[in-house]
Amino acid sequence: MRFLSQVKGGLWAALVLIIILSAGAFWLFYDLPSSDINTARLRMPSIRITDRNDALLYEVLASDSGRQLSVALQDIPAMLRQATISTEDARFYDNPGVDLPGLLRAVWINLNGGETLSGGSTITQQVARNLLLSDNERSQRSLRRKIREMVLAWQLTQRYSKDEILALYLNQTYYGGMTYGVEAAARTYFGKQLKDLSLAECALLAGLPQAPALYNPYTDLQAAIKRRNVVLGLMEKNGDISAVLRHQAENESVRLTAAPYPLEAPHFVMMVRSQIDALFSPEEIRTSGGLVVRTTLNLGWQHITEQAVAGQLEKLRRSGEESAEHNVNNAAVVALDPHTGQIEAMLGSPDFYDAQHDGAINMAISARQPGSALKPFIYALAMSPERAQPWTAASMLLDVTSNFQTRDGRVYSPANFDRLEHGPVRLRQALASSLNIPAVATLNHVGLADEFAFLRRLGISDLGQPENYDISLALGGGEVSLLHLTSAYAVLANEGRSVTPYAILEIKDGMGKTRYQAPQTKSEQVMDARLAWLISDILSDDSARSIGFPANTVLNIDRPAAVKTGTTTNFHDNWTMGYTPDLAVGVWVGNAGQTPMFDVTGLSGAGPIWHAVIRGLSAGQPVKTFKRPQGLSELEVCDPSGLLPTPDCSRTVREWFIDGTQPQQPDNLYHRVRINRRNAQPADANTPQADVFETTAWDLPPEAAAWAHQHGVLLWSDVQTGQAAKADFQQNSVKILNPADGGLYVLSDKLPAENQQVRIEAAVQGAVRAVRLYVDGSLLAETAAYPHQAWWKLTPGRHKINAVGVGVDGVLYDSPAVTINVERE
Repeated sequence: MRFLSQVKGGLWAALVLIIILSAGAFWLFYDLPSSDINTARLRMPSIRITDRNDALLYEVLASDSGRQLSVALQDIPAMLRQATISTEDARFYDNPGVDLPGLLRAVWINLNGGETLSGGSTITQQVARNLLLSDNERSQRSLRRKIREMVLAWQLTQRYSKDEILALYLNQTYYGGMTYGVEAAARTYFGKQLKDLSLAECALLAGLPQAPALYNPYTDLQAAIKRRNVVLGLMEKNGDISAVLRHQAENESVRLTAAPYPLEAPHFVMMVRSQIDALFSPEEIRTSGGLVVRTTLNLGWQHITEQAVAGQLEKLRRSGEESAEHNVNNAAVVALDPHTGQIEAMLGSPDFYDAQHDGAINMAISARQPGSALKPFIYALAMSPERAQPWTAASMLLDVTSNFQTRDGRVYSPANFDRLEHGPVRLRQALASSLNIPAVATLNHVGLADEFAFLRRLGISDLGQPENYDISLALGGGEVSLLHLTSAYAVLANEGRSVTPYAILEIKDGMGKTRYQAPQTKSEQVMDARLAWLISDILSDDSARSIGFPANTVLNIDRPAAVKTGTTTNFHDNWTMGYTPDLAVGVWVGNAGQTPMFDVTGLSGAGPIWHAVIRGLSAGQPVKTFKRPQGLSELEVCDPSGLLPTPDCSRTVREWFIDGTQPQQPDNLYHRVRINRRNAQPADANTPQADVFETTAWDLPPEAAAWAHQHGVLLWSDVQTGQAAKADFQQNSVKILNPADGGLYVLSDKLPAENQQVRIEAAVQGAVRAVRLYVDGSLLAETAAYPHQAWWKLTPGRHKINAVGVGVDGVLYDSPAVTINVERE
């Protein structure tokens, strides 16, 4: 009986188990779709991208209308097939549609926080998921979905050959940029047919499906290159290519092109397309009924921007034909509303389809060296009222040769763009005239850590960490994007409030339902409003620019505008960044391929574009001034000390101060002195009046002594120590300051001869009305006022240089001659 009872219990248990297993199987598979994929594919609806006024910029066509191109497997390059298999499913031809070891390995790597180089799903599983499962189930992350996907993958291997499955994958998989299939992707990214792709290009395409938005080369070229190299490494590991081929492919530059259809504002559109990829999954797009994406762009403004860039580059080309070739092929422009952050115009290059000059790369969002364009934010931090002892626009800075110590202990001696020293200057002049030496001194004063924190508050996050830089950052030692830099300048226009740039206003589906609305970001006060106004006042002060720029340049427009130029020392980049109270415009000019320009600066390259764009976009708008906030006071100060005037002060200016930062100390720079002409000592009561020379001595720091002596400035320290004879009051004199005697110059065959020149400069003392500069006995130039200088084009040989001063009485004074040697490299 006991045995029968046990048998009976076992039968009941087996029955229960069968029922449970049957119920589980029913739950898993009762609605499992057919593995016949002939009718399972859903068509991708088109997506309309418009400007802010609903003017069409670009229409992304449905996949059956040109965005998806099917090709036979034998027409797909073997390199691309191998790259895909190595990346997605290395045992594709051996597994039954499911790769359990690969799945377990991917799970283990994910659990341990590692980087998954290839996915856990096989190629067949991906085909099953994308072409057989419903939209709802496809988006689920559940065990049931995974099991059903694996069963369907196994069924597919029973119904179709491995080659057929691979062909389905390569023709139907999403490759980003609204592109389905490798043929469409090859045309979209490279403008080529599949048969013309290189190994590197095949690898880049094979790496896209895992994360199309992240690896889109139009929006993040470096991420795409990194992913491509991962694919190449997997190909080498699986024996598809040799180490030599991998190395060659990794060093191949990426040449992007445009899709073969017309579009407006192509770089802006490509950026928007990438954002759409990040906002919506392919399933959401497929079921949307057709998205309508309304952007922030103003198409009319875009056309004005494009015309300004084309016109300026053509002028540079024409002038290059007449003299030296300028080698300028790319330019980028960003126009922002500083109050909202809306991008109203964006140009990434003058010709999106110019593959020779990398025209498809969006230089508006590519990081480049900013030259002097960061200087306003360095001075702004030094002037911030949040600091214990803030500087002011009147603070005196020394523009003289100075040595600074870098992070690695090396000595760094910056020089001004004009290679001159200008002595003591006010901060207003140093910033407006873009003097390099005071800017480096200012960054050294505020410190890199504080400056980086300040820049991040303004939206500049490209630079990374301060420990990777030194004080050469003041002259453009890092890299930032034009978009981020324009946003930082927009903060100044927005009275110190944060500006977050964005491109999409709203997205609606085919039924008119809003699927996305631009977030309402709260603007934060990231800079004192008074400080923002002061910087704007300095950057719009044409007279303060007189040290570094001529009067009435392209930096002036028909309304108040603050503007700053920037040029890198290697002439790879030049910038003009500026704004009115209602518009911020940034311009970059250079070459996407990092080749240098010749004889092109921010003033001559980017400046005319900025002038044309900001005037064109402001046409018809009311003229506004920068609104001065409360808490600022105007005061007369001594120039250049920035202190309160005294009877000895020979020059005064009016300057604005943030309340609480006004000077309290009387000027201590100027000292009226009486000198005995005969012995250059201070005159006393016994000195005959005829021998008394009354003048002003300057109390400058020791580091400015050399500059003072070269420029005939009497130093208070020389008077006090009885060395006033250094000023040489007894006779007129002239001497050569540059070049140095015995100097050697080397001519390079790699640079145009017109760009290889040396500055000839002389200093005078006494009553000299003119200076004549000679090279090898031939008159080079005659100057009547400081600075007495001219540029001479180098020629091979030994050369004698001298100057002749012309006294007010017509007497000539010869300088000692200097000799230089010029050799070919």
